[in-house]
Amino acid sequence: MDDDLFTGTHAVLLDVDGTLVDTNYLHTLAWSRALRGGGEWAPMNAIHRLIGMGGDQLLPRLIGRFDEKIAESRPQFYAELADEVTPFPGAYELVATLKGRHIAVVLATSSPQEELDRAMEILGIGDMVDCVTTADDVERSKPDPQIFDVARQRIGADATNTIVIGDSVWDIEAATAAGLRCVALESGGFSRAELGDASAVFRDVAALDDYLTGRLSETAASAFTQRQD
Repeated sequence: MDDDLFTGTHAVLLDVDGTLVDTNYLHTLAWSRALRGGGEWAPMNAIHRLIGMGGDQLLPRLIGRFDEKIAESRPQFYAELADEVTPFPGAYELVATLKGRHIAVVLATSSPQEELDRAMEILGIGDMVDCVTTADDVERSKPDPQIFDVARQRIGADATNTIVIGDSVWDIEAATAAGLRCVALESGGFSRAELGDASAVFRDVAALDDYLTGRLSETAASAFTQRQD
C-alpha cells in the first residue's frame, strides 16, 4: 500500500492523549472526581465524549458554565492516576518513522505542559520532537483551531503540507477549522463511523506505523479506512 496520505508532508501535528498514550479514560475519571469535589456531577460517558477538550470547552458543555475551582482541581486528581499512564504500542515507532522521513513532529495537546512532560518521558520521544503546543500556550482549547494554528506557525509549516494525527472528533473539527487534513485513530474511544470526516481512520498508532512502513498486513488492513472524496 502506497503512503499517499503522507506524500509531500513536511510536518505532523500529533495529539497525545488517546493518540500516543492510553489516558482518555484516566482523564474521564479525573474530571469526574473534580466535578464531584466541586459539588457537580456528570455521567462518565458524557465526560468521555468531551475528552480532548480543555476545561474552557468541556465544563460549559457538561454543566453549563466554566468553574475555575473545578478546573484547577482536575490536575491533582489526574496526578493521582499518573502511574497508570501507558504508551500505546507503536507510539515510539510512529514518531521514529516520521522523523526518518524528515517530517517535523509537533505535539499539540489540550493538556497542560506538566502533563505533556510526563507523557513525553514515558514515551521516550523527547529528542525526536521538534516543538510542542499545550493548553498553556493558547486561550482556547480544541475544538478551537488555535492549538493547531500556533503549532504550525511555530515551525513555519504551510497548511497544505501539514497533517494532524488525533483520536477524537474534536481533533478533526479543530484541524478542519485550521485548514488541515486529519488522520484519526480509534484508540481514544470514538468509533470509525464517528471519525468519518477524517482523511483516513486507523485502529491505532501501530496500524498507522505499519501503513507508513509498508507492513500493513491483509489482516491489519481492516484497521484502515480512507475517505473517498
